Amino acid sequence: MQKGGCLDRMTRVRSAGLALAACLALSGCLAGGTAPFSSSPASATGIHRIQHVVIVMQENRSFDEYFGTFPGADGLPMQNGQFSTCVPDPVGGCQRPFHDPDPVNGGGPHGQANATADIDGGRMDGFVAQAAAGRRACTDRNDPACTDGDRVDVMGWKDARDLPNYWTYAHDFTLQDRLFEPNASWSLPEHLFLVSEWSAKCASADDPASCVDALQNPTNPQSAAGAGGGRKAKKTAGPSPGASLPVSSLYAWTDLTWLMDRAHVTWKYYVAPGTEPDCEDASEQTCVQRGQNAGTPGIWNPLPYFTDVQQDHQLGNIQDLGHFTADAQRGQLPAVSWIVPSSKESEHPPASTSAGQAYVTGLVNAVMKSPDWSSTAIFISWDDWGGFYDHVRPPVVDRSGYGLRVPGIVISPYARKGYVDHQTLSHDAYAKFIEDDFLGGRRLDPRTDGRADPRPDVRENATILGDLRADFDFTQRPLPPVILSPSPAPGPTSIAGT
Repeated sequence: MQKGGCLDRMTRVRSAGLALAACLALSGCLAGGTAPFSSSPASATGIHRIQHVVIVMQENRSFDEYFGTFPGADGLPMQNGQFSTCVPDPVGGCQRPFHDPDPVNGGGPHGQANATADIDGGRMDGFVAQAAAGRRACTDRNDPACTDGDRVDVMGWKDARDLPNYWTYAHDFTLQDRLFEPNASWSLPEHLFLVSEWSAKCASADDPASCVDALQNPTNPQSAAGAGGGRKAKKTAGPSPGASLPVSSLYAWTDLTWLMDRAHVTWKYYVAPGTEPDCEDASEQTCVQRGQNAGTPGIWNPLPYFTDVQQDHQLGNIQDLGHFTADAQRGQLPAVSWIVPSSKESEHPPASTSAGQAYVTGLVNAVMKSPDWSSTAIFISWDDWGGFYDHVRPPVVDRSGYGLRVPGIVISPYARKGYVDHQTLSHDAYAKFIEDDFLGGRRLDPRTDGRADPRPDVRENATILGDLRADFDFTQRPLPPVILSPSPAPGPTSIAGT
């Protein structure tokens, strides 16, 4: 990152969002089973210039922690050059935001009850008390109910000195400062929303109508494995030799891949082998860390237990992360890629932020060096807030959310350079973008998609939800790749005297 000048290249988003292009006839959007976009990036226009969507989902950081001092963003409140926020401390007084250069953090508890307490009716003042009340001396430091740091650090913030590559991406492409986790809870519900727009429990894997809202405790694939709680599915060739594959489905409602399969839109869900940091249940008093690979369903890899994924014989699309780099090098990225990390690179406390940034940089570099760069949009975000402070009260879209604000970065040759998007967004916007780009605007709607379920709403159509197309200028000269070192030098300070 160059010092000086780069912090001044910011522009604010226009107050009005872009209108969605209407689908001429919903019943005809997927006529013939083909997706309504050009197969040639050179001849495509508008959103259809994007022929590869890559969603990189990291873990457990708030917007104010990572970008609270970013120029032009709705960051940490200041008055007369000082932080004006002071969050009550249960041991007395209050804590103000402070620069925290430590790459290893404790964070705070981050289940549904903790989100409610942190938000505190919109006062946004529960963070320190929740972190202070977190259990100590836990056997597993990854337990989301624990805070094993040597201090309460949820009021800490970082800048380009600590996250130089993330800040470079934000300067050179687009930063989103009103992106909220879709569900006011922890990892498993967030990952279910990421692929299906709902978190639920189902009484029968054969009956989508048997599913009900589950904000905090949807059925966990790890805890239910082998329990025989669902329909026995035909065993399918796995994503890797020797992989453990599910024989029972748990999630009967429709996920986004069902629509994509019928439109012949390619997708892959890339899983980094290693471990998962969160527990089977973020509210439990004990935590068992589980192994993770492409063939093991879990809190970050729920797709194998969706009934429709099994029925569509799509388990092979869930692959080891090593396939992502190979696919990028060959110019064979699918239309949609979801990428989930292992615990080590996830940035989920106590995982190092430096290790996570290096991992994400490697993924971005792989796309930028790929023949597919010219037609790709990369969306980087973090699945929940991890207990870290954020000052923005989440808007209410339904009983499940939104949850707290998380960082969001858009990287693409067509991303607006140095742009801060102030639209209200959530990870639901990724599904909306995919549907608008590849499915002719067709939504995950139980009234029209042929798999009725009782989900309360079609979130992509929520009037409060912005349009990710506002983050792109499809008429601009395409931006060049910005290849960064996974081990960068610190960038400049964002606030004098810190």
